[in-house]
Amino acid sequence: QVQLVESGGGLVQPGGSLRLSCAASGSMFRISFMGWYRQAPGKQRELVAGITSGGSTNYADSVKGRFTISRDNAKNTVYLQMNSLRPEDTAVYYCTMSNNYWGQGTQVTVSS
Repeated sequence: QVQLVESGGGLVQPGGSLRLSCAASGSMFRISFMGWYRQAPGKQRELVAGITSGGSTNYADSVKGRFTISRDNAKNTVYLQMNSLRPEDTAVYYCTMSNNYWGQGTQVTVSS
């Protein structure tokens, strides 16, 4: 059974940075697509960034140039570096493996 555990969320001022981490259990990590989604109150969950097993990445238009997704297969961990944060980035951020397994979510709040 795959378990995903996110960490790194919190409260940050506009313009600040956070790095989210998602540690995965099991042996499927290195061959799996990994993604970060977010869900703000009253809104649908949306894909923020994804990374394939080969390292190809894609981003939502709203975060291009500000967020960077990366993975460390030796640590079974995927990261989301978030810079130049805006109030509209406030949401619960979820990690997913192949859109089949999900973490519990971590709250990111951008506010002064």
